[in-house]
Amino acid sequence: MKNFALIGAAGYIAPRHMKAVKDTGNILLAAYDKFDSVGVMDSYFPEADFFTEFERFDRHVEKLKRTEEKIDYVSICSPNYLHDSHIRFGLRVGANVICEKPLVLNPWNIEALKEVENDHGTKVFNILQLRLHPSIVALKKRIEEGPKDKIYDLDLAYITSRGHWYYTSWKGDVSKSGGIATNIGVHFFDMLTWVFGAVKKNVVHIHTHDRAAGYFELEKARVRWFLSINSDTLPDHVKTKGGKTFRSLSMEGEEIEFSDGFTELHTHSYQLILDGQGFGLEEAMPSIQIVHDIRHMKSVGLKGDYHPLAAVRLAKHPFEN
Repeated sequence: MKNFALIGAAGYIAPRHMKAVKDTGNILLAAYDKFDSVGVMDSYFPEADFFTEFERFDRHVEKLKRTEEKIDYVSICSPNYLHDSHIRFGLRVGANVICEKPLVLNPWNIEALKEVENDHGTKVFNILQLRLHPSIVALKKRIEEGPKDKIYDLDLAYITSRGHWYYTSWKGDVSKSGGIATNIGVHFFDMLTWVFGAVKKNVVHIHTHDRAAGYFELEKARVRWFLSINSDTLPDHVKTKGGKTFRSLSMEGEEIEFSDGFTELHTHSYQLILDGQGFGLEEAMPSIQIVHDIRHMKSVGLKGDYHPLAAVRLAKHPFEN
C-alpha cells in the first residue's frame, strides 16, 4: 500500500484521482486546496487530513517524511500554471509525482524538471489517458499495421460549452491556462502525435478567447482541427437535441468513436504508474511543444485547408463592451 498526498482537491478532475488511489488499493493521507469545497473526500478518504494553506500542508508532509507514513506519491490537480511548482514540491519531499495534463505550459519547464528529478531520484508521471483508450489503442495498431507510405486525412473537433464563469476563472487567463488549445486540446494533440507521428507542419487559422483551429502535417497524417468552448459553434444536429458537447475524430470519412470509456482510464493510468510503466517527462514533451507553438503563432485566418467549423462567425468576448 502506497501513501498519497493530493494538491488541488477541490478541482473538477480531483475525484477521478481519489477514485484511482482507492481502486488501486492505496491510501490518501493528506490533501490541499485553497478552496474548501471538498466534501467529495468523504466518498473516498474521509480520514485524510485536509489543508487550505499550503504552508501548513507543506509542514504536515515534511512531518510525515520522517515517519513510517512517508508520502510515496503526490498527485497534482491544481491550475495549469502551478503544475511545475507543485511538481517540484513533490520531488523535493522525496515523492514520485502524478500530474494532470498539461504537465506544464512551456517546453523549458520540462527540461528544468528533469534536473530536479535527477537531484532527488524520484519521477514525474503525466496523465495521458487517451493513450489508454481502447479505440485509440486499436487505431494506433491499425496505423502501424497499415501501408507504410500511407498519409491519412483526419478531422478533429472538440466543443465543450462553457459559461461566463470560465472567463472570470484562471482558465480564462492565457498566462495561467495557456489558452483554449492548451486547456482543452493538449491531450488530443498528444494522442494524434502518439498515433500518427511528429509534427512536420503546424498552421493556426484561428485562435481567440473561445476557439482555436488549425492544421497539422504529421508523419502519417494531415489533420484539420477545431476546439471551442462556445455553444454557438456546435453543429446543428447537436443543438437541436439540446447537446452541449461535441467530440469527433474522423479518418478518411470514417468516424473513430471514443466518446465513451473514460471513467476508468485514470485508474488504469495509476496502475501502470505503480507498475513502473507510466508516461514520464519525455512523453509529455511533444504535446507541450505543440501547444506552446500554437500559443505564440500568428493566426493566418481562413486560408488553406481549414476545418469547416472554423468558418462559424466569430464572437465577442462576453466581457467586451
